[in-house]
Amino acid sequence: MEGSGCKKSSKGKKDDLYHVIHKVPYGDTLYVKAKHAQLVDKDPEAAIVLFWKAINAGDKVDSALKDMAVVMKQLDRSEEAIEAIKSFRSLCSKHSQESLDNVLLDLYKKCGRIDEQIELLKRKLRLIYQGEAFNGRTTRTARSHGKKFQVSIKQETARLLGNLGWAYMQKENYMMAEVVFKKAQMIDADANKACNLVVCLMRQSRYEEAYYILEHVLHEKLPGSDETKSKKRAEELLLELNSNIPQSQYLDNLGLDDDFVKGIDELLTAWGSNNRSRRLPIFEEISSFRDQLAC
Repeated sequence: MEGSGCKKSSKGKKDDLYHVIHKVPYGDTLYVKAKHAQLVDKDPEAAIVLFWKAINAGDKVDSALKDMAVVMKQLDRSEEAIEAIKSFRSLCSKHSQESLDNVLLDLYKKCGRIDEQIELLKRKLRLIYQGEAFNGRTTRTARSHGKKFQVSIKQETARLLGNLGWAYMQKENYMMAEVVFKKAQMIDADANKACNLVVCLMRQSRYEEAYYILEHVLHEKLPGSDETKSKKRAEELLLELNSNIPQSQYLDNLGLDDDFVKGIDELLTAWGSNNRSRRLPIFEEISSFRDQLAC
């Protein structure tokens, strides 16, 4: 009997180790089979079929839809993934909507659907104002390269603004991108956003301002300035600055989204206020921001 018990214990440990190594959930459901096909069998096509079956069967729909979209992106089926999320996200729980939005943003970027990316980023920023982001909390747990870490509302706002600035750059709206990057830097400055801001200024022939900001990166005065990638990019921008590239012809066609900029200004002002209210502290005393951020 003792030997039988040891064998069962040993088998249980091996099963646990298997799930840890392959990051496959326990059970024999359609969703578990889909994860097994994705992570163990390395068969993405079979995984997608099983994810679809799991969604239709109501088996862990939140996770199945998100995971299926990620696999589709890996197979260059991003447009299909976008339509899948739009069609089935109504079946998912409220707390999963934020993560689905993040997947959508990646898909929009990959497909070059910049206008939709901009609108979604603005909507996520409005949710922050309304206190609905992070399910009403001031921090959330994020994951990157298998590691968990805490992200604050301010860090998330700066990240979203940075992505919004990048999207405006793709639209060649360097004036609006400049404004957004400056707002992001006021919240959580780093070398990457500084370099993007330099590009925006250069495209407007404002080389002196660009050089001043670039100096902060070159002299490692900003977080991330000491990273090899940031150093290399800063050096490349310095060479471009020194060559004094002439102003592009499309500048006159650019325009600022004034209402959106005013809304961000009020959000920053609110963060500096010490007043108390029933909302989260960082959203105090903002009465008109929702209307100003309306698309």
